[in-house]
Amino acid sequence: MNFHFNQDEQDVLDMLHDFCLKEVAPIAAEIDETERFPEETWHKLADMGMMGIAYPEEVGGAGMSYVTYIGACEELAKHCATTSVMVSAHSSLCCWPISEYGTEAQKEKYLSKLCSGEWLGAFGLTEPGAGTDAQGQQTIAKEEDDCWVLNGSKIFITNAGFADVFIVIAVTDNVLDKRGRPTKLCSAFIVERTDPGFSVGKAEDKMGIRGSSTCELIFEDCRIPKDRMLGVRGKGFQLAMATLDGGRIGIASQALGIAQGAYENALEYSKERIQFGKPICQQQIVSFKLADMATKLRCARFLIYSAAELKEQHVPYGMESAMAKQYASDIALEVTNDALQIFGGSGYLKGMEVERAYRDAKITTIYEGTNEIQRVVIASHIIGKMPKESGGGGAKHMKKPAPITGLRKKQILKEGKAQEKVDTLVAALKKDGFDFSVGIPLDTPIPQAERVVSAGKGIGEKKNMKLVETLAKAAGAAIGSSRPVAETLKYLPLNRYVGMSGQKFTGNLYIACGISGATQHLKGIKDASTIVAINKNGNAPIFKNCDYGIVGDVAEILPLLAAALDSGEKQPAPPMVKMKRPTPPKPTPIGDRYVCGGCGYEYVPELGDEDSEIAPGTLFEQLPAEWVCPECAEAKDQFIKA
Repeated sequence: MNFHFNQDEQDVLDMLHDFCLKEVAPIAAEIDETERFPEETWHKLADMGMMGIAYPEEVGGAGMSYVTYIGACEELAKHCATTSVMVSAHSSLCCWPISEYGTEAQKEKYLSKLCSGEWLGAFGLTEPGAGTDAQGQQTIAKEEDDCWVLNGSKIFITNAGFADVFIVIAVTDNVLDKRGRPTKLCSAFIVERTDPGFSVGKAEDKMGIRGSSTCELIFEDCRIPKDRMLGVRGKGFQLAMATLDGGRIGIASQALGIAQGAYENALEYSKERIQFGKPICQQQIVSFKLADMATKLRCARFLIYSAAELKEQHVPYGMESAMAKQYASDIALEVTNDALQIFGGSGYLKGMEVERAYRDAKITTIYEGTNEIQRVVIASHIIGKMPKESGGGGAKHMKKPAPITGLRKKQILKEGKAQEKVDTLVAALKKDGFDFSVGIPLDTPIPQAERVVSAGKGIGEKKNMKLVETLAKAAGAAIGSSRPVAETLKYLPLNRYVGMSGQKFTGNLYIACGISGATQHLKGIKDASTIVAINKNGNAPIFKNCDYGIVGDVAEILPLLAAALDSGEKQPAPPMVKMKRPTPPKPTPIGDRYVCGGCGYEYVPELGDEDSEIAPGTLFEQLPAEWVCPECAEAKDQFIKA
């Protein structure tokens, strides 16, 4: 295979090459430095027909081949990886599933505006607890009358800050598989930026592709019409995997373009750089490097374009796309490293193209499935499906993941008047041993603070920080925040934000005000003795990771809580004594307990089985016959009375 382009295709790629030299390359360094999304380039590419290059003209596309699209991704990546991934995520991950699985009405409404570039698209699969393990989805969609209601979040979503249309994967059904194990079924949905209950979080600060808008998607009772389901109900995971198969070819071409650009820069530099009286390209060590780089690039190109041709011909290409993505991204790291080595010290300087290429290349080994996963995919095609182990040597059904902050009391106050909920919370805290007649300065360093009152984006306008400050004084606590409040909103200094990459709180009392509970934040408070959450979104992850929670508006709850805790002037708090974490109270027994004969799991009637929708208070005898152990999937008749 030579992968020749016909004259029309070559003309398009030549036009794109000229465009990249004039419009893309000159601003690439600035985009990287300022983390600016190249919005103007998006619109110019749209005018050129590049945002739907591989889709038919009748739906707004350019009507070119898929191989030409891959060539375009490579060309863009040579000059600016940010721009390349913007086009790739839009075309491969948003346009394609609508084109392949959408109804005629969905195609008419979305595909024409996406392919023309009027709208930008994105794809939402990854979650805090579902990265490589994509089946660990926690975002749910419940059917209600005339709509679907989505709750949950997605992270690391490319184009999120500017996209108009999102393909989102969410859990719609909980069923039993053929072996009787609880299984989640996912479905795909089309979400519009303006849908109520949908919001986009802050842009991530990344090592490479810094201009790419990579954000969190947040769904808080997000309501979308029923006709927005994409494809067949319960087949969303299969749709996502099929989408990623094609997306991987796009990422492979991005990796190839990054590496090709670095190689060409290094080759040119090696001919100009004189050492020991001759160009360094004539030094054997450098010439051999260049030879190896060129060989790797050619191998990657053959893998990528052969996979693209298979997709073009509607021939199975899952293994080939995985090979292309894995190999191209692996050699992209090697080639950019060698290119930087050829440049020497000057290549290490900010603003150099090879330095940017070196940083950009790394992400290609991670997104669209890590290269470790690509090897799993390749191996599965080579080896085939192996027979399951017999007897007791097989793997047990996985436990549901524990809360990030560990076992918590999770006493959440949802019902009743605001004052009643506040009174209940204060009584519980005092019973646990908290003395609010003493306090610490507001500016106490977070790692040294016994108590912290922390603000999240849910606090709203900056003036509402007064509510947090008043509560902190009343509680005798220091002030903290989530990362966006300090970094993006700049309500507090950076040394006040709490999280995995910020300050770690290990004291006794943490009160989270308007904090949803992103994984990054929760890992920064996992060692707190007691966590209190106040948030109007009852589905916020923070409520699964706290001891006490109030579902309510911070503007209403915080003044009431401050008044309830205010004891006048605080006495200086004595040196902190670490309090033991409150243990969840044992519920009053209402029936016999039964233990699984397979793994020892104990069914507690007072707690039920939330994941299987077994309500608390359900006796073992009342469990459906098809119910199985939530930890190892043993049948109900394998349980023994304790």
